[in-house]
Amino acid sequence: MTHKLSIVVTVLNEADNVLPVCQEIAAVLPDLPDAEVIFVDDGSTDGTMEQLLAVKKTLLPKLLILSHDRRCGKSQALVTAIKAAKGEWIATMDGDGQDDPKDLIAMWEKSERHSDSSVLVVGVRLNRNDNFSRRFATRFANGLRRFLLKDGCVDTGAPLKIFRRDDFMALPHFEGVHRFIPALLQHRGVPLLCYAVHHRQRLNGFSKYTNLNRALLGIRDLLGVMWLLNRIRLPKKITKY
Repeated sequence: MTHKLSIVVTVLNEADNVLPVCQEIAAVLPDLPDAEVIFVDDGSTDGTMEQLLAVKKTLLPKLLILSHDRRCGKSQALVTAIKAAKGEWIATMDGDGQDDPKDLIAMWEKSERHSDSSVLVVGVRLNRNDNFSRRFATRFANGLRRFLLKDGCVDTGAPLKIFRRDDFMALPHFEGVHRFIPALLQHRGVPLLCYAVHHRQRLNGFSKYTNLNRALLGIRDLLGVMWLLNRIRLPKKITKY
């Protein structure tokens, strides 16, 4: 590893948001440990790639850009980025402008103060700037996941997260895994820390998901993760001779 932290951003058709998001990330880099920035374009059909290449030339010359040839989903975009990451720790965020990169500073400090070598810090969105139907759907989904998986996280799908790269790479990778990182990591003994973060209105464009498709996919994935957690057997201690 050559960096302490890798900041990972996944985007799909976010041409109008790339520049302002990158400007905010660039502004907080001096207050974070040695960090790289990675963007994954998940098969965009607008000018997202052109905007990312322009940012690399003018604002973030060390920006790593990875591009899928077709839309593969947010979880696969995360896997693509984290496999390529050179950081010991991973920080994830969305590229639509709703996340404030300044929150990463306090979340990083929170992770450093924790005594365990591995920890998951989740940026919980307490006051969401979404319409009522989206807030209701998210609250219902989070409540159902928390009840069934007992992960103790009020916002399991929160984009802002910090965790060790090796911990994530040890997880099974499937589309939807980003919604279940708290449950999967806690099953492996990684402590959970929650931190209240700012949540803003989307800068430009619109969400790529409807409440209906999120609900249908979420229920299917939830059943799958329940089965998976029930089938995983991990030792509490490994002795080497």
